[in-house]
Amino acid sequence: MNFFANGWKQPKTTAAGLLIAVASVAGVLAQQGISLGRVGTGTVVSLVSALATAMLGLVAKDPETARQRVSGSARQQRGDSNGAKLGAWMLIALLVPLPWMEGCSAKSVAQNIVNWTPALESAVATVDSTAALLTPGDAPIFAAAANGFDAASNLLVTQARAYLANPTAGALQQLQTQVVTFQQQVSAALLEVAKITNPSSQAHALTVIQDVATIVNSMLSLVASISSKTAVQKMSAETGIKLAMVRPYLDGSRAAELVAAHYGEPMTVARAQVARAELTEMQAGF
Repeated sequence: MNFFANGWKQPKTTAAGLLIAVASVAGVLAQQGISLGRVGTGTVVSLVSALATAMLGLVAKDPETARQRVSGSARQQRGDSNGAKLGAWMLIALLVPLPWMEGCSAKSVAQNIVNWTPALESAVATVDSTAALLTPGDAPIFAAAANGFDAASNLLVTQARAYLANPTAGALQQLQTQVVTFQQQVSAALLEVAKITNPSSQAHALTVIQDVATIVNSMLSLVASISSKTAVQKMSAETGIKLAMVRPYLDGSRAAELVAAHYGEPMTVARAQVARAELTEMQAGF
């Protein structure tokens, strides 16, 4: 009976636990191909999982906090501890695979890819102006590493918009090829500028190229989400420079800042999304 008593005394924590369990079970069912029927463009399982996660977000944002009911320091500390635990549970839930993404239409994902293009164009423009800010000895190294970013970026943007306008298999294949090509180009640039010995020049060079890398990797994840397993395997086979090779030169906080700003979400959520995307890409062979 203690189980039910504890659940009744701590309804918010209990609800969070149950919602996480529902999302986790739904994720396992989706991975096994169990759909329980379809709802619109998705499945019953994906809908249940999405609703569970959405309600979990509402629970986490519940305005009822320990400060509103605490009268002593001991209870204040206990309330803060419960809040921290709930935050940790929320992070765990965010790291659970998102099966309901499988129900998203190719058009909505393509629109998401296109929505990244202004940020990509801005990041590439920043790269173009960076060489002048580096030391005379480091500028040529940086310029050579980033050479071709403009052409690759323009082609990727053009193909993303073309696929959005006409989402055919041929257009998707071109988008798959170009996003991998550009991602590899950016990864090679990261490895090159990492050789710059001047600490200030190196830090500046890595930061501006990482901004491009974060956006291209985000677009890569989106393209992969609407690609078949065979296509993803082909894409990953074309990557000579793996994410694990450039990961030491990437700043997770900087990547999260870009993602948070783009989607208008908290840094905690963005950090979890960046970590999950990196893990998914590495598991896929990128």
